[in-house]
Amino acid sequence: METKGDNRKVYRLVLTGGPCGGKTTGQSRLCTFFENLGWKVFRVPETASVLLSGGIKFSDLNVDEVYQFQSNLLKTMLQIENTFFELAKSCKRNCLIICDRGAMDPSAFISKEVWERMMRENNWNNVELRDNRYNQIVHMVTAAKGAEDFYSTEDHACRSEGMELARELDYNAAAAWVGHPYFDVIDNSTDFEGKMRRMIGVVCQKLSIDTGDRLLTNSRKLKFLVNGPLPDDSAFPSFQDFEVVHNYLQSEPPNQVRLRKRGQKGHFSYIHTVRRPAKLGQVVEVKTQITHRDHINLLAQKDSSHFTIYKKRRCFLVNNQYFQLDIYQSPSHPRCKGLMLLETYTALNESNLRERLPSFLKIVKDVTGNPNYSMFNLSLREDWKNSKKFCRSITGPADVQNSVMKRNGHIENNLQKMNGHAGEEYKLPNGSTYTEKV
Repeated sequence: METKGDNRKVYRLVLTGGPCGGKTTGQSRLCTFFENLGWKVFRVPETASVLLSGGIKFSDLNVDEVYQFQSNLLKTMLQIENTFFELAKSCKRNCLIICDRGAMDPSAFISKEVWERMMRENNWNNVELRDNRYNQIVHMVTAAKGAEDFYSTEDHACRSEGMELARELDYNAAAAWVGHPYFDVIDNSTDFEGKMRRMIGVVCQKLSIDTGDRLLTNSRKLKFLVNGPLPDDSAFPSFQDFEVVHNYLQSEPPNQVRLRKRGQKGHFSYIHTVRRPAKLGQVVEVKTQITHRDHINLLAQKDSSHFTIYKKRRCFLVNNQYFQLDIYQSPSHPRCKGLMLLETYTALNESNLRERLPSFLKIVKDVTGNPNYSMFNLSLREDWKNSKKFCRSITGPADVQNSVMKRNGHIENNLQKMNGHAGEEYKLPNGSTYTEKV
């Protein structure tokens, strides 16, 4: 997200999804909501619909023509988007740019080999097109998944998909964006009005906009401990692996400041994060995308009391739920050896979430809010027993932390039952053991 000198924001959002997923209505609702907040809203039209409405039919194209069409479609899309991006820079208000699909969507309609050829020939790469170009991706799941009675193709001139094809296209469209650091999937677990509210809610959440009780999304970040060994790649659905490097910078407690370097195949994005407590126990995170040069300069402020954290981050989609699996790697403190943590954002209740957790992973327990699994603490050079920097909670009073731990214990016991681990002894990655009791 770009922030101007006078604190004006420019937020680039992609609204994507499967056929009959609610994108058109979602655009309208988002536009109205943010305009009511005083924002300027730009809506970038769907490039494919513009071109296809001109009489182009894929069935009439040969292989070379399809390739040229997709390549030119992406070039056209980027140029149209750039026009709106430039306009937003000069806007005197906060500005939301809603892109009806984005640069990665064409990859859902061609093979991986053809996509990589297109990347090479145009000097593009996935990190720039997917991670650095947009601030957030919201995928609206097709009504053909979970709301079949409402699936229709009647109101869209360029849509003719049957239900099975719609499901396939929906999956491919979501898979195209797997790996973006801020990717939200809005499924059909509620009625359509609830779906719209959840969609607006995830955008407001990323922008730290207080919506009061208007949306009631209750979305929260959850973290789970995963036991090894890591399953074979074939056990996973389509995934993206990233090299991730975190460095903590010098800061005044209780604030935490860190840098993140994240990328693939030599292409990286860089984020500067300031994490600080706020009123009522709410943690505020201010994330700013920075350049490679900024990253190098800021590393001079590295906090020597922390190790650099190295991870392999695997991003994947299971049961319409987006997950990130962080696999800690050397060099690191011995406490991180073999550590794997699974993260997701969800508004689902406990029982529904259990059904969506990846069954191919050995999920041990929910560690959300547990300071032993905080990256800040994991990166400390000192032994925790002797360290004055060990952070038990950045959220504030002890009763807040206790309530988190109680909730974790409740979910944890249910996870043990689900995985058949109740009453068993485990050896944690740091070498210590514990016994689960129900």
